[in-house]
Parts: sequence; structure tokens; C-alpha cells
Amino acid sequence: MSNNSTTALGLLLGTAIGATLGILFAPDKGVNTRKKLTEEANYVKDRVATGAIDLKDQVMSSVASGKVTLESQLENLANNASYKADDVISSLEDKLADLKAKNKKYQKSDLSKSDLSNTTV
Repeated sequence: MSNNSTTALGLLLGTAIGATLGILFAPDKGVNTRKKLTEEANYVKDRVATGAIDLKDQVMSSVASGKVTLESQLENLANNASYKADDVISSLEDKLADLKAKNKKYQKSDLSKSDLSNTTV
């Protein structure tokens, strides 16, 4: 919970407690006191509901922006991984081509050696 919503909730709760205590200690008839308490309770209930809706909207907004940021980071990661994979594949293809060339060279030299050994027998 952010500092602003915590502060607002604290002020709201303090106001409700103060108003309730003020009404309870004020010299008035029981009927009037109960009516004032009911009105104050309804007012606080409405304020808390409004505060809860505002807080929910803030949280949803934060979650939505966090989701967008996460999706963007995942997309960048996948993109970078794709480029890295292409680099690795290209490097492996180059090494394979070098190995094939060396293998061909060795096969030619082995063939020429076997031709020489067959002629001397």
C-alpha cells in the first residue's frame, strides 16, 4: 500500500473515531445520539467504500503497467535470445564447414597413401 493511501486511511479512521467519541460524550438525548451515530457510520462507510474503490483502481493501474513492462521485457529477452541463437548457429556452421574441409583434406591424403601402399605390394 502506498504512503498516500495509508495516510488517507489513517486520517479517515481518526476522523471517524473522533466524531464517534464526540457524539458519545456530548450531552444529548439517546435518540439523537443514535441518529447521529447512524449518520456518521453511514458517512464513514461511504468514505471507506470510495477509498477502497480508489485504492483498487490504483492497484489495478499498477498491476496493468507492471504487466506491460513485464511483457515488454519478455519480448526483448526473446528477441535477444533469438539473435544469440542465430549467432551460435552461424558460428557452428562456420566450424562445421572448416571441419568438413579438413576432413576432405585428410581423406585425400589417406587415399593418396593407400594408392602408394597398393602399388608397392
